[in-house]
Amino acid sequence: MRGLLIVNPHATATTGNAAAVVTRSLAGLVDLDVEHTRHRGHARDLAAAARTDLVLVLGGDGAVNEAVNGLMSAAGTSADGRGQPPLIGVIPGGGANVFARGLGLPADTAAAVGRIRNVIAAGSYRTIGLGLAGDRYFTFSAGLGMDAEVVREVEVLRARGSRQNTSLYVRAVLRRYLGGTDRRSPALTVVADGRPPADGLFLTIITNRSPWTYIRGRALLPVPDPDFNSGLDLLALRRVRLTTIAAMVGQLLWIRSRPPRGRDMLSALGVESLAVRSRRPIAFHVDGEYLGETEGVTFRFVPHALRVAA
Repeated sequence: MRGLLIVNPHATATTGNAAAVVTRSLAGLVDLDVEHTRHRGHARDLAAAARTDLVLVLGGDGAVNEAVNGLMSAAGTSADGRGQPPLIGVIPGGGANVFARGLGLPADTAAAVGRIRNVIAAGSYRTIGLGLAGDRYFTFSAGLGMDAEVVREVEVLRARGSRQNTSLYVRAVLRRYLGGTDRRSPALTVVADGRPPADGLFLTIITNRSPWTYIRGRALLPVPDPDFNSGLDLLALRRVRLTTIAAMVGQLLWIRSRPPRGRDMLSALGVESLAVRSRRPIAFHVDGEYLGETEGVTFRFVPHALRVAA
């Protein structure tokens, strides 16, 4: 098998010898070319241009998202019946590694590569669906409002030298809550699968039937038993108060039998499509990558879009 290994050398947990560990582990099974990303968007370009059976990504969720979008742009959607979906392997190298963890991969590089080697040797790949936000695919999560503002704040803090970890996200949440986000004038309206519009919303989280994120290794689950194949899920807030946020996060962390509930929480599960509109330009992210401000995004679930070696 021919493969391309895309390495983000600046990812939080990627060490200098990580690429060598991957190539040694897969020797005799995958003939690997190795490319290092040099700028934002480079992983997408490399994946789109790949003429290999397999693309491996060593990096964080941002690099994985770029590579997925490159593969999908080159192959078209899998629903058109043109052969098999693209094949990707994910080797955790970032700070959060939400998609890799959601697939059940170990956080350790060598252990993750060992798992991937076994999957490739057996040919036992998984096929998963993806979310599509406008023209941008996402693997686990997208959001508008305060969720995306926190992502932007994390990027700012990391650019100033902060290390990505749980405390950094807590700081980002507090900075946005106390000094940035609009907590008085809700701007968002959601229409999901033809249901009546739900307005007066401050933030919307859309997940690809997967963990929203992780706190110290524990998944925040908008739905029980995530599986990447059952549509998109929506979680939205009608109020942005510390008590509301704490109640939501607490339920996501500790309640595994049902979605979060509350007077100021709105949820929709397993939807095929939904639209989020804003009365003003508002922050937007996919897979933890800030994409700027928007006044509306249409989301769609794309089934059987991607094969993963996991």
